[in-house]
Formats: sequence, structure tokens, C-alpha cells
Amino acid sequence: MSKKFGAFAGGVLAIVLVAPCAHAYRPFDGTDADVSSLGELELEIGPLGYLRASHDSALVFASTVVNYGFLPRWEVVAEGQGVAGFDGTLPPRFTDGSLFVKHVLRSGVLQGKTGISLAVELGVLFPNNDEPFAENTGLHLSLITSYAWRELAAHFNVWLERSSDGRPDAFASLILEFHPGAAIRPVTEIFFDRHGDVDEPSALVGFIWRASDHISLDAATRLAWDDGAPLYEIRAGLTIGVPFIRERR
Repeated sequence: MSKKFGAFAGGVLAIVLVAPCAHAYRPFDGTDADVSSLGELELEIGPLGYLRASHDSALVFASTVVNYGFLPRWEVVAEGQGVAGFDGTLPPRFTDGSLFVKHVLRSGVLQGKTGISLAVELGVLFPNNDEPFAENTGLHLSLITSYAWRELAAHFNVWLERSSDGRPDAFASLILEFHPGAAIRPVTEIFFDRHGDVDEPSALVGFIWRASDHISLDAATRLAWDDGAPLYEIRAGLTIGVPFIRERR
């Protein structure tokens, strides 16, 4: 979700807050039309990331997404991350906090059935910094479509937002996963984000390694153009699925 805050000494804060934040599917900005299984907790963790635009750089740390399947075909998603400027002009702070509910509208190939998988996600975007909560809370609504063939999986995202800075945001993303059944699969994402009157096209390439049934590792690089200026990002992290065992009564 693009969140710019005026002129911050040439832009470390701008490069951190202009980038859309991912919605529960590492290492992408978009997501897929699936949810965590009932009673399963899924943690997506990005210990360290790097952003650079022009001569400004920032460290993204402790990027965390928590997904929990609380009903069949339903999950709750909470996320946020920390950012800090390398030159000390941007002290460490928490950004991009959000809380969503995601629901599978149509069970398809991602749920072991046939046809497309379709999901909807809605929720709130929390203010950054010390902004008043009521006036600076944003709203999010997205529609996600997924389909998979033997050697390719595709996920298409469209979302509309009222960002926490009060400006409208429109986003469209296409995710492609090659050889989805392989332990290591190449991935790419192309997206376009329009925040207010600022356009940001972006391309991401990377891989996901399924280390076990419950652990996946990922790494990717992203190149974007924010209002005509290039932005470069490195991402790396892991996803851990923790099934909860319900006790019989």
C-alpha cells in the first residue's frame, strides 16, 4: 500500500513507504486464492530486506505475516514490518500494519478440485507513526483468482484501497509459478500500482524452495519505477506452517 509522507530529506522514508506491502504470500506483493487449513497457523517471516532508490537506502526488518484458519475456507491475516534508514536519518519504526479476513468464494484447483479458485480479502490498514487512528485508518478490498496447470500456476490480484494517508490506491498483479510441483520453483510477479496520482510499475523474479511439508524458503529481487525513479529491492524469508491438534472432549 503506497504511503508517502511529504519531503523527507530526499527520500529514504519515501522509498520505504511507497512500496506496496505483500499480502500473505512470500515473496510477492500479491497473494493466491487459498487460505490456511482449519486450525493451522502459518507464519511468514522476512528477517532482513534491502531497498534502494537513487542515493537513498533502507533496511526492512522483521517483516511478519500471521495467517490463521479459523473456519473452513476462512483465515485471518495480520501483518507489519520494521524499517530503518542506513544513514541514521530514519530511526527504526513499525510500518504497514494491517488486519484482514480472507475467504475462498470458489474452491478450485488450489483446493484439490477443478476450475479456478476465487477468493476475496478485506480489512483495515493501520496508521504509520503517531498519526490519529480514526482519521488515518485505511480500508482494503481485493479479489484473487488462481489457476494451475501441470507446469505453471497463475494468480491474478486486483485490489482497491483507501490508504492510511487518505489517498485512493488501485493495484493489479499477475504472479506466475513455474513447475509448481517441484521442490524449488522459479517465480515472477508483474504488478501496477496507482496511489493517488503516482504510478508504480514493478517486476519481481525469485524462487521458492519447499524444504519440507511445513517449511518453505524464498528469495527475490524487485525492480520498480516510482514516479519515474528506479527502485531496487532484495527480499528473503521463510514460511512455516504449524498445525494445531484439537483435543477431544
